Amino acid sequence: MTKQRRSFTPEFKREAAGLVLDQSYSYIEAARSLGLVESALRRWVKQLQEERQGVTPKSKALTPEQQKIQEL
Repeated sequence: MTKQRRSFTPEFKREAAGLVLDQSYSYIEAARSLGLVESALRRWVKQLQEERQGVTPKSKALTPEQQKIQEL
């Protein structure tokens, strides 16, 4: 039996990363409370930090501003 891969919306990823960046959760606390693996949360936090600095991501954007830039 193979485990089905879960997918998350950009909004969920942004909120999850926000727990670490804005609400001072540790990576472990946030990941456990949301049922995530820590490595995924670390990627999302890194991406959100970069987007907040104005870097357009190669993957699907998390912030509404970067999403709009990608659409254009």
